[in-house]
Amino acid sequence: MKLLSEALSATATLALMSGLVAQQAIAQDARENGESIEEVAARYGVRASVLDISLSPSGNKIAWIAAGPEHSEVLNVVDLAAGGGVKQIAQNTEEIGDLSWCRWATDERLICQIDGMGRGSDGVLVGFDRMFAINYDGSDVASLSERGSLRALGFNQSGGDIVAFDVAGQNGRILMTKNYVKERSTGTRLANTKEGLGVDQIDVSNGRRRVAEQPDNGAIRYVADEQGQVRVKIRAGYDANGRLTGKFFYLFRASGSNRWREFDNVVVDGKSVERFVPLAVDGRRDSAFGYIARDGYDALAEVPLSDPTAGSVMFARDDVDVDGLIRIGRQRRVVGVSYATEKRSVAYFDEELKKLSEDLGKALPNQPLINIVGASADESKLLIIASSDTDPGTVYLYDKGSRQLEQLLAMRQFLVDQLMGPMKPVSFPAADGTEIPGYLTLPPGSDGKNLPAIVLPHGGPAARDYWGFDWIVQFLVARGYAVLQPNYRGSAGYGEDWFGKNGYQAWDVAIGDVNDAGRWLVSEGIANPDQLAIAGWSYGGYAALQSQVVAPDLYKAVVAIAPVTDLNYLRSDARAYTSSRIRDEQLGDGPHIAAGSPLRHAEKFNAPVALFHATRDVNVEVRHSRAMADRLKDAGKRVQYSEYDDLQHNLDDSKVRTEMLTKIDAFLTEALGR
Repeated sequence: MKLLSEALSATATLALMSGLVAQQAIAQDARENGESIEEVAARYGVRASVLDISLSPSGNKIAWIAAGPEHSEVLNVVDLAAGGGVKQIAQNTEEIGDLSWCRWATDERLICQIDGMGRGSDGVLVGFDRMFAINYDGSDVASLSERGSLRALGFNQSGGDIVAFDVAGQNGRILMTKNYVKERSTGTRLANTKEGLGVDQIDVSNGRRRVAEQPDNGAIRYVADEQGQVRVKIRAGYDANGRLTGKFFYLFRASGSNRWREFDNVVVDGKSVERFVPLAVDGRRDSAFGYIARDGYDALAEVPLSDPTAGSVMFARDDVDVDGLIRIGRQRRVVGVSYATEKRSVAYFDEELKKLSEDLGKALPNQPLINIVGASADESKLLIIASSDTDPGTVYLYDKGSRQLEQLLAMRQFLVDQLMGPMKPVSFPAADGTEIPGYLTLPPGSDGKNLPAIVLPHGGPAARDYWGFDWIVQFLVARGYAVLQPNYRGSAGYGEDWFGKNGYQAWDVAIGDVNDAGRWLVSEGIANPDQLAIAGWSYGGYAALQSQVVAPDLYKAVVAIAPVTDLNYLRSDARAYTSSRIRDEQLGDGPHIAAGSPLRHAEKFNAPVALFHATRDVNVEVRHSRAMADRLKDAGKRVQYSEYDDLQHNLDDSKVRTEMLTKIDAFLTEALGR
């Protein structure tokens, strides 16, 4: 499969921005005034100008992946010290694979990963990833993922994950996992008999490797400290049928020891904890950082590896979960945690970074969110993205020594200076009186009264919406709609009680909250009840369809992108994978399965439906939408269905997204009589 070309074709036109960077011109005509719907859709449908970005160890070079035409990606490099222009060094045009990320291994060499979706001989979708190295000038492309053997007894989905970019005393060496697959031994003594996940040390200049950790058939992840020493191993539990049980085992090594010990007696602030999930290790402190449950919410704890009974809480809240570690630099130093209330916040442990973030948030326009996304090896230069609800984001380079902030890149070139609707945190009452949080976005200049409106529930369901830029929301707002995004019960991030049984077993609660979002828009006078619609992606699409089963007269139009339509489809789709038992337990058994499957209730639908789905969607198989479209047609209901070959769940294709937005606009315009 050809995923790369060392010489880039001239399919992406570059134009300098801020004297430094360039972005592809996919929809140049969308810059003109008096835009058509197709041009507006192109402006919002074009994928991000910066999909991934990395700062070199010296802080003098920047590499970023930009979306090229349609489904392609372009890898760009600029040498700031040399004062040269942007150079495109690689391009991926393979439709079933994505150039996902690139990181600097040294100042001369990048490590990149491609994620793809193949299909087995039995038709089952199989995800895979592969790693490669490339020089900053585009030369010497070399695979870091070992080639599969014809004798292999299975397909190797994993091409390896980076465990450490720095190994103490070993310049230009990285640690990377290697998945061993047994081979047939008939007629040879050279067949591999090992299986499981191990770790190799690799010289990125020539690809030479040596074993750092022998394979473990249950291992799924390794964690190294800042010296490149592997200190934590995570093993998955399997049942007698080879299915994942959902139980994980966390092991660690004390300083100077090669013996693995289990985190089976962790005590934090004098209290035993049932589960400690290690995320990072600080070798200097000889401690692991990880999640624990504290009073129904995820919190961050530090556990000494010399004595796991002496752990302490580093950060916790009593209203939302801690949801991420903030790490910077080559050694991935832990500097803070993130969490989200009405807006995402970072609690920095590093006082210098805390002050810098606060100062930048005040100094930059519209008080944006500040995210540190990269750092030089000595952390003297920082790569920062500042973004907000009405600004997709700008990349800056901050030099601590000179205290200069240099503007580099727009995250979405074609939305620069575009007027957008502000996203406002709101809450509304559910039928049982529970206040449901969400975000309301109104068209710029609107008085917020008697508008065409859309309820837009998020996917997951173990996810949530956040305050910030959203390309679908802003497209709909640009077309004159008010948009409400409810974080219904079953959403993640709000603690155990809010998550409840999950959005499938307790679908009636989640969908009830989603429908109450629409009723609230009407009761507040925001929405015109005759022009109220619902739209969603994945579980959000499921919620949009299921709302018709529960309250067929509430919404006048339904848009469902990659929706779940039958809960037993979801169960049976998982049987081809080792995660099938986990899916079984997520869904449960009982009358909620039939009652909560919109496919089985097509006769109840009153509103017209627009469905969109891709054929390589492993999250939700395409048969969900195909069957829903057929069932609605058989029931004499109004439905339109669009299918996209060889794309995955997120429809990462600028042309397809533009086409989809155009179709959604036309569908809503007709259905709502606008």
